[in-house]
Amino acid sequence: MKPVTVETIEKLLCDMEELQREKVFNLARRLKPGLTLEDMRNPHDFPELGDTDWHYEDGILTGIQATLAALRALDKSAAPSES
Repeated sequence: MKPVTVETIEKLLCDMEELQREKVFNLARRLKPGLTLEDMRNPHDFPELGDTDWHYEDGILTGIQATLAALRALDKSAAPSES
């Protein structure tokens, strides 16, 4: 069995983030055709994105992104400081 490293976990989270972002974007475009990724960053500008399923999937994406940020911060704080 291959050892689990921070890099392995980060790669997995990045893959999960990409898949979830695509899922959220596709759902948003079903709700409002023509929506862009930039539009999705401002969901309150689009009443169609008030959909509970979209908010749920977007929340999962946010959770993945928060986990990835925490992992990176932890890895950075664990790295030996350069003096």
